[in-house]
Amino acid sequence: MIVELHILQNFAPSCLNRDDTNSPKECEFGGCRRARISSQCIKRSIREYFKEYNLLEKENLSVRTLQLVRALTERLVGAGKNADDALKASIEAVKSIGLKIKNEKDGIESKTEYLLFIAEREIEDIANILLEHWDEAQAGVLNSISKEILSRFNGGKASDLALFGRMLANLPAKNIDAACQVAHAISTHKVGVEFDFYTALDDLKKSEEDAGAGMMGTIEFNSACYYRYANIDLRQFTGNLLGKDRGKASTDDLSKAYTLTRRSIEAFIRAAVNAIPTGKQNSFAAQNPPSFVFAVVRDSGTWSLANAFAHPVRAGESGALVQRSIAALLDYWGRLVNAYGEKEIKEKAAFALEECKLGDFDTGNLEGLLARVSNAISEDY
Repeated sequence: MIVELHILQNFAPSCLNRDDTNSPKECEFGGCRRARISSQCIKRSIREYFKEYNLLEKENLSVRTLQLVRALTERLVGAGKNADDALKASIEAVKSIGLKIKNEKDGIESKTEYLLFIAEREIEDIANILLEHWDEAQAGVLNSISKEILSRFNGGKASDLALFGRMLANLPAKNIDAACQVAHAISTHKVGVEFDFYTALDDLKKSEEDAGAGMMGTIEFNSACYYRYANIDLRQFTGNLLGKDRGKASTDDLSKAYTLTRRSIEAFIRAAVNAIPTGKQNSFAAQNPPSFVFAVVRDSGTWSLANAFAHPVRAGESGALVQRSIAALLDYWGRLVNAYGEKEIKEKAAFALEECKLGDFDTGNLEGLLARVSNAISEDY
């Protein structure tokens, strides 16, 4: 079963996601330049929203970090172990499972070779193994327990890790295939970059000194109505929670995994709708919620609706930019249904801030949409 999410979100002047030159990200689509927000930016916003609003328990979340040595050391010290011994054990534990450490001489400040997407529970489990086998850990001789440590590197039933996956270059057996696909958000219309020239004055400069600004510069920005798309493969997601031994899962394990799947889907939709990238928000305050949200639950198949905007939308007398974008999306959806049918579709749910004809899948608000999606997946999960 697959849950799809289509969102139209109109942002006021902003610079939400920048490239290496500090310009708003963009791309070409349908023969013209479009504003763009990268999928990485969107996924991070969603992950941060999970934490900030406690949509999921900490034990079901992950961190992306270079600081695994520090995280393990702090847990061991918190359990009463000597700081130097704890540091030595942590470094050896990380190395024993095949991960490389840069700048080992820097002690607790040493870092793994690359960012690790690791579950909170995985960190906790590794620390507990070290505590259980403290004599070996303290001596830095971990050959006998490295296999056990590696076995706990299993995804830790973390929802965000199950959603977005993990790739470990030198531990491919511990890779996790993402259950969630997130598209780069693109504007439904042609967009150009604008420049804000700014100056800052020196508050303490004496009046008789030369006139002029203390500093000056430019910020690039744009304004765009974005089409956003994501989908979640529930079978893959639940499988990621169960880990490699999914075929041996007990009835209790399956029940817990299904419960967490339902909760995680709701958390994902809430976060996807409400989370907003933080780039340059102190300068632009582009805190604009979506104007249109459309969820689809289907047995198989996936439909991005990006091609609804291959011909860029234009504002005009018959409707503003957002209204025309909604109309274009619904028209394209209707053409897909006419061409390919709705046999695989179990449920449709949508709401809009703008006046439009949604028919029997109009839920009026986010809570109504969540209820319909939950009911649609509850038969199997």
